[in-house]
Amino acid sequence: MHPLRTYIQRFVPLTDAEWVPLAAALTGRQLARKQFFVRPDVPAPELALVLSGSCRLFYTRPDGEERTTYFFFDNHLMGNYQSCLTGRPSQFSIQALAPTELVSFPYAVLRELFDRFPAYERFGRRLAEYHLLGTDARLAELLLLSPEQRYQALLASHKTKILERIPQQYIASYLGVTPVSLSRIRARVQDQDGAVS
Repeated sequence: MHPLRTYIQRFVPLTDAEWVPLAAALTGRQLARKQFFVRPDVPAPELALVLSGSCRLFYTRPDGEERTTYFFFDNHLMGNYQSCLTGRPSQFSIQALAPTELVSFPYAVLRELFDRFPAYERFGRRLAEYHLLGTDARLAELLLLSPEQRYQALLASHKTKILERIPQQYIASYLGVTPVSLSRIRARVQDQDGAVS
């Protein structure tokens, strides 16, 4: 079964007749390390499923500082939903951190399928709910937890790919700290773990 169909079927079952119109719109793509899938100030009308590799979503402040807010790995659907919905230019970037293989499709095709097939409309609703829960959890983490608590939450989470595959500078950005601060936090946490055992 195609990986995108498998992904969608995590949310809703699809018949062959429902899958075929989306399958016809798919394009395979390769991103080299550091290549962009989404660029700031440019409309981003496509979504993509990551087949292999990794990407990061980040905002660039006026002073040039980058703030990483999300990472995408295998079997993650990625894109700029706000830009897809409004047609406005993106406010953030999505960049490959390693050679990345994608399958992409225009959001306009998915929007058309929402109208043609109830299964896609249910998929769209469930996908939106899934992303809303993730965004709420991320926002609460940033607003309510200290940097050290955010690091400990990351260690305790199911997000092990971040710790295994992402360079420390981007993990620091994701946690909202400098790389030097992250090194200090890691040392403190390791000392505490050593003291407990």
